[in-house]
Parts: sequence; structure tokens; C-alpha cells
Amino acid sequence: MTTTQRRTPTFGVPVTLMAAVAGQAAALTALGLLITHPPGNWWDPREDGLAGRLADHRTAALTTASDWLSALAWTPAIVTVTALAAALLLLRHRWRPAVLLAGAVALQAVLFVTVAHLVDRARPDVVRLDGALPTSSFPSGHVGAATALYGGLGLLALRSVRGRWRLPLCALAWTVPVLVAASRLYRGMHHPTDVVAGALNGAAALWVVWRALPERERPAPAARPVPGSRGPAALVYNPTAVDSAVLERLSAVLVAHGYGPPRCLPGDPDDCGRAAARRALADGARLVAACGGDGTVTACAEALAGTDAVLAVVPCGTGNLFARNLGLPTDPAAALAAALAGRARRIDLMRAEGDGLPARAAATMAGMGLDAAVMADTGRTLKRRLGWPAYVVGAARHLTDRRFELAVAVDGAEPVRRRVRMAVVGNVGTLQGGVRLLPDAAPDDGVLDLVLVQPRGPLGWAGAILALLTGERRQGPGAPLEHFRGRRIELTAARARPRECDGDPVGDGKVMTLTVRPGALLVQVPGTPQDMPAGPQDMPAGRAPAVPTDTKREAA
Repeated sequence: MTTTQRRTPTFGVPVTLMAAVAGQAAALTALGLLITHPPGNWWDPREDGLAGRLADHRTAALTTASDWLSALAWTPAIVTVTALAAALLLLRHRWRPAVLLAGAVALQAVLFVTVAHLVDRARPDVVRLDGALPTSSFPSGHVGAATALYGGLGLLALRSVRGRWRLPLCALAWTVPVLVAASRLYRGMHHPTDVVAGALNGAAALWVVWRALPERERPAPAARPVPGSRGPAALVYNPTAVDSAVLERLSAVLVAHGYGPPRCLPGDPDDCGRAAARRALADGARLVAACGGDGTVTACAEALAGTDAVLAVVPCGTGNLFARNLGLPTDPAAALAAALAGRARRIDLMRAEGDGLPARAAATMAGMGLDAAVMADTGRTLKRRLGWPAYVVGAARHLTDRRFELAVAVDGAEPVRRRVRMAVVGNVGTLQGGVRLLPDAAPDDGVLDLVLVQPRGPLGWAGAILALLTGERRQGPGAPLEHFRGRRIELTAARARPRECDGDPVGDGKVMTLTVRPGALLVQVPGTPQDMPAGPQDMPAGRAPAVPTDTKREAA
């Protein structure tokens, strides 16, 4: 049995939908009249100057390019592409995206014609390459249509496409409205505020139609389990990132899924919650929810490794790489609910050690070089304010750091020597934003993945970014990204370099050795995890398989 849920807050009924459309039309009309008839002449955009300068610098090549770009948003092209995209989506039984595209294009067209008639703005006083058109200049119909159609296609790519083409396809689709806007300005058909208003019209139309669509059909909720029927649970949390309100929400989720009222154990800053997780195990907890960043998650994972207790990941930190790679939502309560509704799955862990680095577990990634320097230089206050984009600020300080000599030994083979910016070993492969740094990495494949980032200069960095987006593979010292795989990976630098494990700096050193611990940890994953396809290691939530003998021995 399924139930269809609607978005109740805003445009779930026709009256509110019509009000939203009327409000969009009124706002665009008011903006246009404010620009063309400013009260008291206090507003003088002086936009004709830009149109004149562009007209004075036209070339045959640019004119041809602008002709092609404008054609992408010409009415016949928009209608054809919309119809084809909607038809393909309907053939795949995806009516909601089909309605989104067709409805947004149609809505922006109706509003464009209405607002253009009411505002009636003259086009720029230059030679216009498209001649005299029947509509006025404000807003740009080409830009509005391109934003609604190609912007909508970009959104669908971002939400639906998996793998290395996701971001390139999204970026390509979103670039089209920008190029169309530039072509309309170049051809003398619009003022700058016309194309801005056109983009706003298309984007608003997308938003209105999306809000008007009903939610997907979802299975009716199953009968709520009896509280306590699935045994005791514990919440191990980072007290600097999790407050009492979050703990109450998480406790309610656990009780709703059949666990008893959980013990809430704050983690000690010195061990990120490892001792608290061990106390929870000693008290008989069958499930331990790690509430914090990747450091808290790894500390709990190390305590649970080799046992039949299950780890649930609750993202409350900055990067939350482990949660992202499990396909969990970013909201803590939603992530816990999704995990508990899924399955317990056995995954690998990494063992990290080196000079001055006692053996410790790592669940996501560990590295040496630039990435570790960025982690060390990104302050806690900045991370609290910006979230994971704070690392971008830190990265900007180190992009010009010199490459360093590194020897890489995989599974005891003869070392390979390179000059690198950084070396990253991963149990998972996806960074923030869906970027696949390690495309082959999977947390349950029994091997580790290594990438050497070794670009030379700005062109080398551009090549590295291109390789990231396209998944291009090359080996050798000339490749901007070079990949290796193995069960044991040893990194040896000529001089001490910054090192990190799961985003936490672990001190400078010359050596860092990573060894895989296959199937060491039981973790709750969503029912349809993106990066962890169903396999024989899956089992229903709350049931744990026997731990393999070699895993128990290694964990000990």
C-alpha cells in the first residue's frame, strides 16, 4: 500500500499556486516599471553604454558564435528540446521531472509575454542583429526560457545522474543560460537588467512548479516496533557539536525504531569518544550511534571493530565524509532514521601507523602533504561558521606549496618514487559535492585505494581538476592524478610532512602505513545506499552475523 504526500506548507492547492504565479508576475512588472520609470528620476542604470561598447567591438567570429547561442533559446529550439526531454522522461515513467520541465518553460513564457506587454521597454539604441522583434526588451524571453529548460535539466542531472558525469553534465546545462545571456547582450537585443530579470523569471518558474508537484509515492509506514524490543542502544556524542535538543530528537528516533531509551555518553576530547563507546559496549549496547564528525565516528568504529555490535553514523561535524559515502541525509535525526530503516552491513576499516604515529583506525581517508596541511590550518571557529567550505579557504593558502619526494610501496612491491603535492589513501572515494577522488574505492571490497596528486603549476592543477571531473586515468610521474590499489600501502617521504587521518591532523612524519582490515565493522546503512550496492553482506537491521575469526583476532 502506498500513500501520496504533498508539500503542505506552500503551494499544495490551486489557489496558492495561482497566488504564487500572480505574485511572480507582479514582482517582475514592478521591477520593470521601477527600472524604466524611476520615481523622482533617482535611478539611472546607464545601461546603453554597455550595449554600445559591445556593438563597437563585434567580430565575424563572435557574431557567428552569438547566433548559435541565441538559437539554443529560440522558441522552436526550446519547444523541441522540452518536448523531447519530457517524452524521454515519460517513457521512463518519470512524470514529475517531465512536468517540471514542461511546466516551468510554459509558465515563464506566459509571464514573459504578460510582463513584456505591461512594461513595454524599448530595446537598446544600437544596431540589433536580430532586427525588430514583436515583444519589448524587458524581461529577456531567451534567457528566461534557457534558465527554465537548461537550468531544469541541470537540476535533474544533479539529483538523478550517478558517477563521474554528474557534475560535468550539471555544469554544462547551467552554463547555457549564462552564454545565452551574453549572446543577447552582444547582439544588442537587451539591456543588462533585462537578462537578469529573464533569469529570475525562469528560475522562479522552476521553483513554483517544483513546489506545486506532489511528493513521490512512498510506502505506508509499517507498524511501530515495541520500544526496547531491539535491545539497548547508546548515543556517543561530541559535546561541542551536539546539544541537548539534538540528543532528545535522536533518542526519540531510537525509541520509535524499537530500541530502549539510549544512554547518552559525551566523548572525551582526548579520544573523540573511544572510551565512551567502550563503556557502552560493556553495558550491553547492541547499537552505538556516533554523533559528531568523522573523528567521533572513527573513534566509535575502532571501539566496535571485531564485535557484533552495530554502528549508526549521525553526521554532526564539518566534513561528514563517512556519512556522505553511506548515502545518509545531512540532518542528524533524518540520517539516524534512514540508517535504522536500512540494514547492517560489514565494511572495512584502515589501520594507520608511522613514525611518531601509534597504530590507530581510520574509516574514510588518510593522507600526507597538502590535504593534511589544510586540515591543520583550518580553525575550529571557521569550520563552525562555514562548514566544509572552510577547507576551501585553507586550501587556497597551500596551492603553491612545493611538491615533495615520496616513495610508495604497495603490498610489499618495489617502491615507486614520485614528486607529489599530496597522497591520499581511502576506504571510501567521494568528497563533498559528489566529487569522486577515488573512483574505484568501496568500503567493503577488501582493498585500499591511493591517489597521488602531482600537478605541475597552474596548467597541472587544471589537468588534475579535469581528470577529477572526467575520470581520466593515466599512470606515471607526468599524470596529474595517479592511482594505485592494494591491501597495504606504505608512504615514505624524504622529510617529515603533515599527516592526517579522517580529517584530524596526526602530526608530521616521514612514514605513514595504511593496512586494510576487511569486514571489521558492522554499520547501519540506508535501504538503498548509493555507494554500497546490495550484496551478501547485507542483513536486516538489528541482526548481526558472526564476526569472522580473522577479524576478531586482528581487532584484538
